[in-house]
Amino acid sequence: MNNNNTINDGLLVKYLMKEATAEEVQQVETWLRDSKENQQYLNGLQLIWEESASLAEGSEEEESAAWIKLENRLNLNTPVVPKRRIFNSPSLRIAAIVVLICGLGWFASYYFRNPALLTLQSHADILHKVLPDGSEITLNKNSEIIYSSIFRGKNRPVKLTGEAFFKVSPDKEKPFIITVNEITVKVVGTTFNVKNRNKKTVVVVETGTVQVSWRNKTVELHAGEQSIVDKDQTGLSKEKTRSKLYNYYRTNELECEHTPLQELVDILNEIHHKNIVISRSALKNKEITADFKNQSLEEIIQVIKETFKIQVEYKNQQILLK
Repeated sequence: MNNNNTINDGLLVKYLMKEATAEEVQQVETWLRDSKENQQYLNGLQLIWEESASLAEGSEEEESAAWIKLENRLNLNTPVVPKRRIFNSPSLRIAAIVVLICGLGWFASYYFRNPALLTLQSHADILHKVLPDGSEITLNKNSEIIYSSIFRGKNRPVKLTGEAFFKVSPDKEKPFIITVNEITVKVVGTTFNVKNRNKKTVVVVETGTVQVSWRNKTVELHAGEQSIVDKDQTGLSKEKTRSKLYNYYRTNELECEHTPLQELVDILNEIHHKNIVISRSALKNKEITADFKNQSLEEIIQVIKETFKIQVEYKNQQILLK
């Protein structure tokens, strides 16, 4: 139970599960607006939620092993490994784990005796932040990171929503671990980009080595490689980095080198909030090599039109390339 008696952890768990009623959602959001401490408390609970997701996805044997690992991490004095799995639903198991941890009183005591969890939200701006360990983060628009004011323990955990470029300070004894939409990215000192949009997560490595894990799969990436996790396709891939388009929000430049037209169009839609559609399937994989810097959308579309000898039609809030 948290120290603020106006709300209980069970209701916060329902809120995280998106199963709270409209009245309960309003109650939680009013509580969140009351103070920054309340928002930080929920952020911490959400981090436990993310940690618990890995317990809920595995077999009973994997779950028990993960419980033991979690006990050691939280320094719990009383073992809490369930003797048998009670819930078959992953969501219910996650909720049970979170409620159990809160019921033991660990979270409240940990929260109030340890450094604050901080939240950085970019909204309509691109933000640059230096973390307590000296690592640097460039946060793209409409993104968020949650991190501790002081990194204690055996790792440096950060939770990401959206997209960010990381320049991580080397520390082999204390890995830098990013959680993004149930995916774990682990590094000790490197530069890389992480993007999560529309159920797809892309990790692009510029320097060093990065370990990407999802469910029971793990891949190791090196400079010039990327990994894509597409939840609709339930896959974790590893491949050569195909373009430098991911850099656009840091460099204000679109670098295309044998880049499929569809990839460029996806980025243009994201930047300009437009609905550009390639009407011919064969055109989507046509490659373009060009650099666009400080050019308007209209100028870029004109280059595309001339390069591929195509027509452009503006129709019903769409820009059709055909």
